[in-house]
Amino acid sequence: MAGDTARDDVDRIVTQWARERPELETGAMEVFGRINRLARIAGDLQEEVYARFGINRGEFDVLATLRRSGEPFQLSPKELSASLMLTSGGMTGRLDRLERAGLVTRSPDPDDRRALVITLTGRGREVADEAVVAGLAAQRELFDRLPVRSRERLADLLRDLLAAAGPG
Repeated sequence: MAGDTARDDVDRIVTQWARERPELETGAMEVFGRINRLARIAGDLQEEVYARFGINRGEFDVLATLRRSGEPFQLSPKELSASLMLTSGGMTGRLDRLERAGLVTRSPDPDDRRALVITLTGRGREVADEAVVAGLAAQRELFDRLPVRSRERLADLLRDLLAAAGPG
C-alpha cells in the first residue's frame, strides 16, 4: 500500500478476510475490487451524462459504434451485435428505442434483401458527437484527479492485465 494513500472500503474487506481466513491470498481482490468499484462509479457518471441527451449508456454505445464506423455510418445488426458483444435480442431493444427517437433508421440491405442495415441519422450523429465530448469530459475530470505519471502508469498496467487476461 502506498505511504500516503488513504485506506478505503476494499482495505477494510481485505483486513476482515485476513482476520477470518488468514491463509487466503487477497492481492487480486484488492485490484479487482477497486476496478469493479471504479467501473461502477464511472458507469454511473456516464449514465448521468448521456441522460442529458435522452439516451442511456447502451444506446450511446450503438450510436458511437455507428459514428466511428465512418461514412456512411451504417452497419448490419449482426456487425453491431458483434462489436458490442450483445445478443440479437439485446440489440433489437436498443435499436427499437433509438429508431423511435429518430437517431437511427433500419432499411433493407441493398446487397441482401433478407438483411437490414442500421444507419445513423443526422440527429443521431449530432447526439453521438455531443455525447462523446461530454462523456470524455466527465471521464477526464475523474481521471485528472491522478498525477500525470500515475495516469500513464495505470493505463499501461491495465493494458498489460487486459492482454494477459486473453482476447475479449
